[in-house]
Amino acid sequence: MSEDEKNPARQIISDYARAHFRYFRTVDGTVYAQRNGHPVARPIRSQGTTGSHRQELMVGLFRDGLGVFNGTALKEALDLIEALALTEDVQPIHIRVAPGYDGATWLDLGRDDGQSVRIHPNGWDIRTPDPREVCWRRTQLTGELPLPVKGTDGKGIDRLMRLCNFANAQGEALALAWLIGCLGPDAPVPAPFLTGPQGAGKSTAGKMLVRIIEGMSGDLRRAPKDEENLITAVAAGWITGLDNLSHLGPDLSDLMCCIVTGAENIKRALFTDGDVVRSRYRRPMLLTGIDVGVIRPDLAERLLPLRLERPRVRRTEAELWGEFAEALPVILGSVLDLAVEVRAAQADIPTDLRMADFAHLCAQLDMARNFGALDAYRASLDDLNDDVIEGDILAQTVLKRAADIEPGSELRMTSAEWLHALTQLYTEEGEFRPLPKGWPTTGKVLSDRLKRLQPVLAARGLLVDWGRTKTARYIEMTRPAPPADEQQQAF
Repeated sequence: MSEDEKNPARQIISDYARAHFRYFRTVDGTVYAQRNGHPVARPIRSQGTTGSHRQELMVGLFRDGLGVFNGTALKEALDLIEALALTEDVQPIHIRVAPGYDGATWLDLGRDDGQSVRIHPNGWDIRTPDPREVCWRRTQLTGELPLPVKGTDGKGIDRLMRLCNFANAQGEALALAWLIGCLGPDAPVPAPFLTGPQGAGKSTAGKMLVRIIEGMSGDLRRAPKDEENLITAVAAGWITGLDNLSHLGPDLSDLMCCIVTGAENIKRALFTDGDVVRSRYRRPMLLTGIDVGVIRPDLAERLLPLRLERPRVRRTEAELWGEFAEALPVILGSVLDLAVEVRAAQADIPTDLRMADFAHLCAQLDMARNFGALDAYRASLDDLNDDVIEGDILAQTVLKRAADIEPGSELRMTSAEWLHALTQLYTEEGEFRPLPKGWPTTGKVLSDRLKRLQPVLAARGLLVDWGRTKTARYIEMTRPAPPADEQQQAF
């Protein structure tokens, strides 16, 4: 076929594509195609198994009687469309949850017809969003959710709690707060850590919580062995559930901190020398496990421990999941009803907690239903601080040394002097007592360790600060004086 005969094919494909699809780019420069009037968009270069734009373009041309075109014509037409789209306005793309107009948020139900849930403080309803308001990105991890039921009067929440084995009402309140937090696209939420004895149904409860947002195809998975695989899994879905964790190494712990509160990953684009691929991620996470060993302080502030207990009556998998699937529309409807109540509630923002957005959500939940979620959240953080201290010999030794500091006074020494004092205090408890593995070897190492422990020590009434004089740097430890009302009560 001559070159002149190829031009009409390229022109036909280009005209058809621009008449039936809207093309735009995201902030990272990826070009997406969105069928007119439909909220789901696909990257035009995608070759994924969930369907590529090239495939839907070929099907559309064939069904509309325009013929079957060879790969060269399609490639050349898409090259032109991609180049033209790079001059269009930037529009964000979302997976599962997205912000909307007028303070609303959207939940993608994963349906082929594009129907989604619009959540607003005035109520929620099911509709197809305007493609210019919301663009959904679908992957293999995007499962389909049933249409939620309206007017459930909280029955779905009662059914969910009967299916899970939470040990107390505080755990139930925090689980609900986390589910509502997962419906928000902007504010980070701590990662629930489902713990309990063997046979307590941790994996089952974790799957149920995930499937309320991700559909019945949502599941838990083993923690990937490297950072790149975990980031890939996180970017492809909304909630990332990791099952049966037995150890949290420093690298995985730091990566989880980034996933919960948000970070950016940059790597070299394939088959290029200088181009990069930029990916931003902030996703809800859920973890299960009996014990993960020592928890680092920065991750402890981003966890939400939920304890489960062994059920008294065992049920078959088929019976349990059959009941959950049947109840899911009612459960989702009840969670949406509660989310509307929470967003309409007015509450002060707690200023003493690291994840203030989630603490505010707990306060709003208490205003709406009086579940005691904020007190439960504070108690959970105290438990995690205890876990951190029990697993860190240095933290225990520092608190023991600080017990000699008078309330309202401070003790100031160089890092080397602090290291000598703490080492002496630890070794004098037993003759020739060896130092534990990981004990600081220099003043600089001690200073860095104390910076990680600073929030945990502050929660136990010990403030650590750094400064310098004209001659040297120092570390200052202070025990604040108790409030005046507590001093009066002491007398």
